Amino acid sequence: MAKKPAVANKKKNQIYIWNGINRAGKKVKGEMEGQSPAYVGSSLRRQGIKPGKIRKKPKDLFGRARKITTKDITVFTRQLATMIAAGIPIAQSIDIVAKGHDNPSMRDQLTAIRLDVESGTSLAIALGKYPVYYNELFTNLVDAGEQSGTLENLLDKIATYLEKTEAIKSKIKSSMFYPAAIIVVSIVVTAILMIFVIHQFERLFTGFGADLPALTAAVVAVSYFFQDYWWIIFGVLIGGVVLIAASYKRSEKMQHTLDRLLLKIPVLGEIIKKGTIARFSRTLATMFAAGVPLVDALASVAGASGNRVYYDATMAVRSEVSTGTHLEPAMSETGVFTNLVLQMVAIGEESGELDTMLNKVADFYEAEVDDAVAAMTSLLEPFIMVFLGSLIGTMVVAMYLPIFKMAAVF
Repeated sequence: MAKKPAVANKKKNQIYIWNGINRAGKKVKGEMEGQSPAYVGSSLRRQGIKPGKIRKKPKDLFGRARKITTKDITVFTRQLATMIAAGIPIAQSIDIVAKGHDNPSMRDQLTAIRLDVESGTSLAIALGKYPVYYNELFTNLVDAGEQSGTLENLLDKIATYLEKTEAIKSKIKSSMFYPAAIIVVSIVVTAILMIFVIHQFERLFTGFGADLPALTAAVVAVSYFFQDYWWIIFGVLIGGVVLIAASYKRSEKMQHTLDRLLLKIPVLGEIIKKGTIARFSRTLATMFAAGVPLVDALASVAGASGNRVYYDATMAVRSEVSTGTHLEPAMSETGVFTNLVLQMVAIGEESGELDTMLNKVADFYEAEVDDAVAAMTSLLEPFIMVFLGSLIGTMVVAMYLPIFKMAAVF
């Protein structure tokens, strides 16, 4: 039996850069998505523009696609909520956002989602095909909105949630960036001095026939060790970081261990803990307000916690709640939630305002994170100065000691 010929795929749309003259005789230019230059030209003529040069938009440097960021998803969600609230159909709203987006990767993704929606697929299922960008929390809320007819309200809540969680994540990252950058720079500077500079001083001083002071001799010995084994030192450091990162992705035990250690770091651990609790509260409040059952909501909250310790604790709470236990005693048994959180949850359960109480908890801890980040930044500066002064200052003093010794002799 003869095989049926394969159906030819539709030609993929490309982005074209065009210029032309409008009805007023003015030169205009822009970008348009289309299957060919002829298609773009005919579209421009329908708009009253006499097309001039039409060419494909060049790819980014090195041909690499731009990464889709959380900011892209947040802006898309906010725009989609606004247009649906204005009465614009979902498929048309997605098409408008896609055409106006400057990220080709995001544009292609939105085009694929629009085609799925136009074919009759629900928005939640269409978004669920991209779990890296639209997690279970996102798709569950969208599905709840589609079922209840309040999609624009829930999209607005999702956008607000994404904006607040990204803000708190960026604050925690910024608090870690400054000390990390100082440590990296100090390691690089120390390595350069040890490998290329200090041994030159040693040759200069030994040429005078003088004995080196003890501190200088020790620093020179460390310098020679760096020269001989620098590749082992940096290999161990880089290999260790790569090994830990790979183990963290693959091993739940490693995730739990590292996340537990992070929570115990002075100052920084408290910031991470408060940020995680704020995210837990905000996520659960958003899910609960959307009408998602508590047991289902806790599963999504666990995945959005960002910390393995709180993930395990949330799943333990979910297990207790599914057997009929109230939320507050179930959270209390885990031992990872503060008294404030437990009190507010208990009040919310008794008053029927759980989502309101959880939002207040999130607001409180987000403000706490802001204050803690500012305090940590001001606290770290003197410690960093002492660290750099001790490290670099020791090497400088060690190099000048022979000069002082020779000056005393002469």
